[in-house]
Amino acid sequence: MRDMMVIYAAIILFLPEAWSHPGTNQSTSDNSTTSPPPKVYVVRNLAFNVGSDVNLTCSDKTWNDTIFVIWTIALKIMKANETCKIAFSNDGQSKDSCNDGKALRNTSSAQSYLHIPNFSNYDVGVYKCESVYTGGNEDYEIHVAITVPPSISAWLERKDNKMVAVCKAERGKPAANISWSHRGNSSSVETLLDSHGFFTVESLLELPEGMDTVNLSCAIRHPYWKREKTLVPEPKKGYIPWLRVVLIVVVIIVFLAGVLFFAQKKLITLRRCQQSDSSPSKSPPTEDVEEVEPYASYVQRVNSIYNSSADLFT
Repeated sequence: MRDMMVIYAAIILFLPEAWSHPGTNQSTSDNSTTSPPPKVYVVRNLAFNVGSDVNLTCSDKTWNDTIFVIWTIALKIMKANETCKIAFSNDGQSKDSCNDGKALRNTSSAQSYLHIPNFSNYDVGVYKCESVYTGGNEDYEIHVAITVPPSISAWLERKDNKMVAVCKAERGKPAANISWSHRGNSSSVETLLDSHGFFTVESLLELPEGMDTVNLSCAIRHPYWKREKTLVPEPKKGYIPWLRVVLIVVVIIVFLAGVLFFAQKKLITLRRCQQSDSSPSKSPPTEDVEEVEPYASYVQRVNSIYNSSADLFT
């Protein structure tokens, strides 16, 4: 947990005074003077990281010396002039009208403090504490803020026909600080505050045409981080630089040319196959000579017998 504390009000201490009576040579004795008890009034500004456990103190007195402690809390989420109280006295009486997890606790040395678990934006506000102890009292007014890290992003885009680098820190408390590693033609920073008190900072850097963006980066600083965050802007989703467009177009053309070439080659092959299928059929095969010869011999013998018989009857 990291606290940022600025004490901008000094301690006001009321000291006893001896009052003399004018016109006489006598002064009041020490026994007759009454001195008010010392009173301390302190104002602080504190900031705590979101999600941390916070302990607020308003006195270094122990419970043996303390008579009562009253915390009056005005949170920013409350209505105007609305407060809640958490109090405890040495006779065992207590009060808690906040009912949000805050509680009074004691350290190992019996010093009282207000405990706030899991600090969030709902705990931001003004905490006033009155501690009355034997011999005096102390009043503290603590302005409590929250430190929330922003969500960060960076990208490249074209805007008004110009290349622009954008670096953004969203919903942080307090506002983040953004700087660039390179100087462009011009730059601008816009800071927006939403209804919940969170800041969004956007920095735009106009880049010269043809600038190499490989080494371009933006640095984001915020109190939540011990070190700054560095981002390298990448082309925004849906945006493609013109060089990549040319490369993609060339690849598509080569691919389509290859597909067309193979398709044409396939079409030529199919046509050749169709032409070969439509050509005249082959002549029927000739009969085997060995199979025809017996039949021819038989006919010849029949004819010779027939001729012989005819001769006999003539």
